[in-house]
Amino acid sequence: MNNLLVAENVSKHFGDFKALNDVSIAVPKGSIFGLLGPNGAGKTTLIRIINQITMPDKGKVYLDGEALKPTDIQNIGYLPEERGLYKSMKVGEQALYLAQLKGMSKQDAKARLKYWFERLEIGDWWNKKIQELSKGQAQKIQFIVTVLHRPKLLIFDEPFSGFDPINATLIKDEILQLREEGATVIFSTHRMESVEELCDHIALIHRSNKILDGKLIDIKRQFKTNTFEVGLQTQDSEAVVSSIKERFEVLPATFKNLNDDIKLNVKLAENVSSNDLLSFLTSKAEVHHFVEVIPSANDIFIQTVKRN
Repeated sequence: MNNLLVAENVSKHFGDFKALNDVSIAVPKGSIFGLLGPNGAGKTTLIRIINQITMPDKGKVYLDGEALKPTDIQNIGYLPEERGLYKSMKVGEQALYLAQLKGMSKQDAKARLKYWFERLEIGDWWNKKIQELSKGQAQKIQFIVTVLHRPKLLIFDEPFSGFDPINATLIKDEILQLREEGATVIFSTHRMESVEELCDHIALIHRSNKILDGKLIDIKRQFKTNTFEVGLQTQDSEAVVSSIKERFEVLPATFKNLNDDIKLNVKLAENVSSNDLLSFLTSKAEVHHFVEVIPSANDIFIQTVKRN
């Protein structure tokens, strides 16, 4: 696989505290890579090492096949969880300044800023000060200065903090578009619904150790339990449920659906297919709802952290 970023056996201590313990990740080119974990797991430490804000005690980081070097800061766009805009500066003045720090000429920066200000419909903000903006408005500016120089690697740490649902969706769509245009993204968040919508690959860090990684779809396959949500309509619910329990393992149902007399979760044995279950159900009642239970990113996160 062609990876843009590789971290090999990275460890970091702060005094007696071990922030990262021999952590390795590989981020494929053109992917959105979810870096997940509870608070204090070590995610931000790894992100800071990739950005060369701090250095590892052990291990190496490679960008596009070469050892990370100071000039690679121009190849990385970083949106930190703790925002870093100067509140008393005007929006346009600050955006130009930050763009030039990333190696852009003033002329190119102005042209790209004009594009992004129009795209996000904030053209009248140029002469406003950051302190005059709401948290969500300031977040839009931070997003723009992160992506403006078209870096190879984008790192977003809780990018939707401060956004209402409409603007969160807007930024989510922009991140997906950046991936379509060739950007590679590391995405760190506690919002598991965003992981479902955005991420191709994930790594889960817990207590300084990587405890899970891979393609999200492959991990979902590993965690699925061959369980199906079943919604039925019948005139004799008690008899139908009894007959189902005689042949299959029935679990408590927590899903929501409309107008069904019977709502069950049915877990199948290894030698039983979904067609076997569906055929049996249709012989007993009218089937309105029949869906395999696919574990969510949130389910996987909770199960894996508890197990470890």
